[in-house]
Amino acid sequence: MIEPHAPAPPGSPPDWASPARLPVQPDTGRFLVLSCVFVCAACGLVYELELVALASYLIGDSVTQASVVLSVMVFAMGIGSLAAKRLRWRAAAGFGAIETILALVGGCSAMALYAVFAWTGDWGGLWGPRWLLVAFSLTIGLLIGAEVPLLMELIQRIRRQDAGGAVADLFAADYVGALVGGLAFPFLLLPLLGQLTGALITGAVNALAGATLVLGLFRRDLSRRARRLLLIANLTVLGLLAAAAVLVDDFERAARHAVYGNDVRVALQTGIQEVVLTGGTHGRPLELFLDGRLRVSGHDELRYHEALVHPAMNGPHARVLILGGGDGLAARQVLRHTGVQSVDIVELDPAVVRLARHDPALSKLNGRVYDDPRVRVTTDDAFRRLRTMPPSSYDVVISDLPDPGITASTKLYSQEFYGLARRALAPGGRLVVHAGPCADRPRVFWTVEATLRAAGLHTAPYRVGGREAGFAAGPDRSAGASSAPRDWGFVLASADRTPRLGLDPHEPRLRTLTQPGLTADAAAVRATRIAGLPASTLVHPRY
Repeated sequence: MIEPHAPAPPGSPPDWASPARLPVQPDTGRFLVLSCVFVCAACGLVYELELVALASYLIGDSVTQASVVLSVMVFAMGIGSLAAKRLRWRAAAGFGAIETILALVGGCSAMALYAVFAWTGDWGGLWGPRWLLVAFSLTIGLLIGAEVPLLMELIQRIRRQDAGGAVADLFAADYVGALVGGLAFPFLLLPLLGQLTGALITGAVNALAGATLVLGLFRRDLSRRARRLLLIANLTVLGLLAAAAVLVDDFERAARHAVYGNDVRVALQTGIQEVVLTGGTHGRPLELFLDGRLRVSGHDELRYHEALVHPAMNGPHARVLILGGGDGLAARQVLRHTGVQSVDIVELDPAVVRLARHDPALSKLNGRVYDDPRVRVTTDDAFRRLRTMPPSSYDVVISDLPDPGITASTKLYSQEFYGLARRALAPGGRLVVHAGPCADRPRVFWTVEATLRAAGLHTAPYRVGGREAGFAAGPDRSAGASSAPRDWGFVLASADRTPRLGLDPHEPRLRTLTQPGLTADAAAVRATRIAGLPASTLVHPRY
């Protein structure tokens, strides 16, 4: 028969606040708790960064996604800290349960987001990636926020000390762990394991750390039934994470086919971006995706590249600089003109250049331009390359870069960037800029034009329509994206005078672009002008 406990003397601590019965010395116990704080903080920051990175890739606009994840997560951490006060009387069991749930949710969050993106494509719906991102940020934030009060209670139960000293010790371990997690994600987990496997392994480490602390150090605070349940729960979570890690390659292949179709030929994670090539064989049109965005479509790339290149080549064009364009397709159009002496391509990702050189379908499409001795490639950031370039180096500068609506490319559409491009132009030289779709995003298009004028350039905007629905930019990913822009917008610019928007009648015959069509499209673009837009700068991007 169990005797009832005698009432505690007035002023004495409750049973749950009494010193813990540890299997080790108190100093060793404190070290183990602080070590667990370190590991849990590192895992928590990896979850946070993984959500930001994956959301930026899947949804686009990294600034917005980072703001959403961080703000929701910090808010949820505050709510979780308040909620954890109710668990103080069962601090060890509560902490063990929280770490088990956090390991499962955080470890599987990347796969869940990618699965919803791949198989639904429902961006704004109830279960779309945007709302799922918020749900994961909220849940993970609640669980991380609940950790600190419970760990504070556990460390105080080992040996009572003043609150300021305990907080200092706990937060020191927490912040150092966050530093390690923050550095491990971009330099270790992401390049070596990828986002999905990295998140799964982080979840496993999280579960092991929590279970080891509670079942090893504070096991006497738990009933036999609680120890058994916690052990079973952790083994189940570890088993699920391990099974997911084993199947992650098959999952990625299936998800990639769901996104890009069944004829994926090349899929590379280069350290800069994901590069995917589909088609190009058995009569299927070649398609090149960079970070999920369709950058080249065999259906309509000729229309885009003829419109980008040939109006700028109507004049002196001995020396040509192509910013971006590592696929070689812009260079193919440049080399159709007589009198071209050199073509310098500045491409950030060397993997794209390798594919353009060696992939049979892509090299055939670009006319094997890299075999031409006039073509030289520099793998560098376009902004950095322009800063080191001597003045008056080129007759023509072609900016074949991602749309300005993509946050990573914002600096390449800034007043500072165009000022550097202006300096690189020889007298009478011309700069042409791919400025995004005009019909669908006129404000972005006219902001590019205003930014060029702010850099001291005279402009002639134009467009070309008839693009395939699949040539998606911005957040539209799948090849069948119905919301893909309907046209391409361009701006031709010169430092000396307003450039004449025309085609050289003595140069090659074009298949998709004519002088009457170019003139009509330019007139249609001018009718959509939005006046008074400010320029975009490095410190104040407007896109």
